[in-house]
Amino acid sequence: MEQIVELGEFLRSCRGRLDPGEAGVPRTARRRVPGLRREELALLAGVSVDYYTRLEQGRSRTASPEILDALATALYVDDTERAHMFDLAHRRPVQPQRARMSPPERLSPAVHQLLATLNTAYCPAFVLGRRTDVVATNPLARALIADFDAMPAKERNQARFVFLDPEARELYTDWETVAADTAALLRMDAGRHPADAQLGELVGELAARSRSFREYWAERRVNERTEGAKGYHHPVVGDLAVTYQALMLPGNTDQTLFIYTTEPESPSETAMRLLATWSGGDIADRAQPVPVSHEDDEPEHVWTRARATHLD
Repeated sequence: MEQIVELGEFLRSCRGRLDPGEAGVPRTARRRVPGLRREELALLAGVSVDYYTRLEQGRSRTASPEILDALATALYVDDTERAHMFDLAHRRPVQPQRARMSPPERLSPAVHQLLATLNTAYCPAFVLGRRTDVVATNPLARALIADFDAMPAKERNQARFVFLDPEARELYTDWETVAADTAALLRMDAGRHPADAQLGELVGELAARSRSFREYWAERRVNERTEGAKGYHHPVVGDLAVTYQALMLPGNTDQTLFIYTTEPESPSETAMRLLATWSGGDIADRAQPVPVSHEDDEPEHVWTRARATHLD
């Protein structure tokens, strides 16, 4: 039997042994066979179902080292099994760079001062670093998006918020676009920093806990931080739209300053100013209601909702 056929048999065997739950795939009540389905493994590995099917059936003689590596990762095979896969495909295994931990990111006092100044101009602003880590925020950004400063250090991450906090789906009026762009930002970081151990851990956690992330990650899109628009449905001030500029900070290509602005004399600007009044420059205490007046309506009080992290 040719080795390419042996490779297909080996892949089928590994797929059948892998528990769907361990691979982060939701268990369904009706499964005719144990293990992962072909389409599930293809999604996890980032290849097309048709290509994987041909590979498993021995009808494809081209399996690059990168694809074999992705399949080995998705199948959770050990080093011996991984080496065997490459032997069967007559390929030399990819030699990954040694994973390393990156040092904590720091900002200069001037950037912190800039964030504070932007807050007085009713501009939410924040700095994202590698892995979409939230390095710093001003009070208005925390009031608009989430109070990252109150979170444990590991959870101060935009991608974690977007994919793992159910409040994010309600906050962004176009969550699907935000989620796709966020996954594309992580994919870009992964290409630039393949040995970033923390990035690998983050991607693994998101893939295990969020089906949406797995789908967007499998698309292999990449995205740069530039400019654009976003819509929010805020629990306190209602709907508002912002435009943003993404500016790379001098001396650190991995840190980007995001500045949000609203159209002058627009309902969004009014909502942003109300949000600034409500936050009071310090969102640590959100217990007080804010009176919100609507045209032709009596003033009403709007209360906040507590954020809680749940699985996607």
